[in-house]
Amino acid sequence: MSESSVASATATPAEPPLQDPRRPVLRARAPLRISFAGGGTDVAPFPQREGGAVLSATMSQYCFTTLRPRLDGQITVQSLDYGTAVGFHVDDEVELEGQLALPRAAIDRVRGVEGALPSDGFDLFIHTNAPPGSGLGSSSAVMVSVIGLVAQHCGLDLTPYDIAELALRLEREDLGIPGGSQDQYAAAFGGFNFIEFLGDQVVVNPLRIRPSTVHELEHNMLLAFTGQTRVSDHIIEDQVSNYETGNTDALAGLRAQKELAEQMKLALVRGDVDTLGRLLGDAWANKRKMSDRISTPQIDRAIDAALSTGALGGKVTGAGGGGHLVFICEFERRHLVADTLIDLGLTVSEVTFSKEGVVTWRARG
Repeated sequence: MSESSVASATATPAEPPLQDPRRPVLRARAPLRISFAGGGTDVAPFPQREGGAVLSATMSQYCFTTLRPRLDGQITVQSLDYGTAVGFHVDDEVELEGQLALPRAAIDRVRGVEGALPSDGFDLFIHTNAPPGSGLGSSSAVMVSVIGLVAQHCGLDLTPYDIAELALRLEREDLGIPGGSQDQYAAAFGGFNFIEFLGDQVVVNPLRIRPSTVHELEHNMLLAFTGQTRVSDHIIEDQVSNYETGNTDALAGLRAQKELAEQMKLALVRGDVDTLGRLLGDAWANKRKMSDRISTPQIDRAIDAALSTGALGGKVTGAGGGGHLVFICEFERRHLVADTLIDLGLTVSEVTFSKEGVVTWRARG
């Protein structure tokens, strides 16, 4: 017997490949957003009773996801940001709590949609440009990105409305996470949107903003991270309680938010960036009325200092209690505002807007 035949006879049989070569590797991304005004009017029961409205825009910061099909019936989900991973079999009942509950819930719900093609499993990788609780809608961007990606893998043709509504039901009903309805629609649609909440109906109105206005906004805006994320601060619950008990300040703040969203929309479509900046300050003054947990001493110091050095207006761009602040400045003094915020310990960055909502594509190779 030759040496080669001996080696062949005694070699360990190769294990079957885990990756499925018959199905493509897929990628997706969904954008994070800045909320200019109206936040809180999208939180039940306000939209059911009075109707809400939010003005927001998506940025060139994203949740990125990759899906690699497998052959062994296993599904793994890995967060590249936190170094955590979970795994389960396609036939297992998915637990909707614990680590990576958001993407696990999205996978389970999408695979159960009528018409979804069966899957032999896959590896799912997630990376986000901002952590949960940062005020940029990152949790909803994760849900939207995962839903869009798994839907593509399962052969489903979902519209942006389908994706946003599915993400909203998952977060609010399946997982019981308190919050509003704007983030899911912003991530699914992308761009500048005036979003109306009419009872249980959501209407997304894309705004046609002149390129020169977008450039001017990018020229004059700053985003500042407090270094603190909002986790379990019960801000949403406190806001809802204030509304339901008829708290005068909370009622006035919410109703003003709705009116300011309309006023800021008009300023934006007319290209009046200075007015938009001043209205941003009005939105913050009224947002603070909704709950005494929304602001913190750090946030107050940062906004006061920014206004004294050249900001036209500024506010928290999420529920509050931490996260990111957004400012519109006089451009000639924007660098002074940035230096002031940095001296206060905030991380400052510029803003570039994104026109696209969630997108999926096939990876090469």
